[in-house]
Amino acid sequence: MGFVSWIILGLLAGGTAKILLPGRDPGGLIGTVLIGVAGAFLGGWLSAKFLDRPIQTQFFDLATWGSAIAGSLVLLIGYRILFGNSRD
Repeated sequence: MGFVSWIILGLLAGGTAKILLPGRDPGGLIGTVLIGVAGAFLGGWLSAKFLDRPIQTQFFDLATWGSAIAGSLVLLIGYRILFGNSRD
């Protein structure tokens, strides 16, 4: 996958993570999108490094999507822990 594909995947993974963890985040929509893109990169790297799952060249690979969404969830939870959750 190219760089643009990873960004699109990150946008969709960030949106999915936001749906799975609803609430107001301190960064708003832009922060959530950036967390999604970073989570896609993190999830892909962790999947390749520790699970011996090479990064696929196909955009519609279920394992790639799962790792991108998982990475986005991890970063979103960490972001909420560090910078606060405004659900109150």
